Amino acid sequence: MRERVYLDWNATTPLRAEARAAMAAAMDVVGNPSSVHAEGRAARALVERARAQLAAALGAEGADIVFTSGATEAAALALAGRGLSGALVEHDAVRAWTDGALAVDGAGRVMVPDPGQSTLQLANSETGIVQDLPEGLAVSDLTQGFGKIPFAFNWLGVEMGFVSAHKLGGPKGIGALILRRGTELAAQIRGGGQEMGRRAGTENLIGIAGFGAAAEAAQRDLTAGVWEQVSEIRNILEKTLDAAADMTISVGKGVARLPNTLCLATPGWKGETQVMQMDLAGFAISAGSACSSGKAKRSDVLGAMGFDIATAQGAIRVSLGPGVTEDHVLRFAEAWLKDYRRFKARAA
Repeated sequence: MRERVYLDWNATTPLRAEARAAMAAAMDVVGNPSSVHAEGRAARALVERARAQLAAALGAEGADIVFTSGATEAAALALAGRGLSGALVEHDAVRAWTDGALAVDGAGRVMVPDPGQSTLQLANSETGIVQDLPEGLAVSDLTQGFGKIPFAFNWLGVEMGFVSAHKLGGPKGIGALILRRGTELAAQIRGGGQEMGRRAGTENLIGIAGFGAAAEAAQRDLTAGVWEQVSEIRNILEKTLDAAADMTISVGKGVARLPNTLCLATPGWKGETQVMQMDLAGFAISAGSACSSGKAKRSDVLGAMGFDIATAQGAIRVSLGPGVTEDHVLRFAEAWLKDYRRFKARAA
């Protein structure tokens, strides 16, 4: 029996060895980071080391980093009560707090007339499309771009951004909000003075340690050109499918995209059906954001870009990572094209 191939890296990533080691070491640290005795100071040192690792990887030296339970909590902390404008291509964690008023063109690019009253993602999880962030932007979801494409928070010109550990090889259940130094922020979780008074509750020491180690390792990979190799393999897959699937649209082709993401839309062939077929064939892919799986009947992202319902319903996402080989994607192409031809014959 052939090994299963994991092609859903935008949903979550395998845990990095560096993160696993850091978490295992943190399990042996008994102190509470808020305690002033030696054991507490040892725990505090781990938290601050991870904060420094994250700052270095993000290019956010001098910014404030607030650890949270994930990007969803960080988004709520940044957006709740502010009434910012956003677009329908944003993650649901952002759309829950915004008005969806920003226009999206057919290439997935978002128009932002008032950056100071708006939020805009750096990269889309479904299509991989990368945005040009305007100077003075209030908030940006940096989750999908962090660790895959080079950027520095201090150069983006945004007030706040947020990230998640499990998108770059860290543990699930830990994220961070990054704030330009001096930015005012009202705590949503109150009760203690942790995280500079911005997020009460005893710090998730094990998760934070894993996040810091994963961020440091991800930055090394990015500098070493690992994601350029991933992009080459993604392009091989895209060319293979483009040559054989004339009914299928490669969404975002021709514009800036994440190096690992391929969004394929086949009108009339339900994305959920394709996911199940590929799962049975031994390949893990998705029909959009994992957080929306089983809820949406079509991709709101593609709908916002102007695709009709039949096309938006027929979208899948294939997302790669380091360790995915050319053989893996060619095996996937063979399996997917086999089912594609069956669908095409039925549709004729």
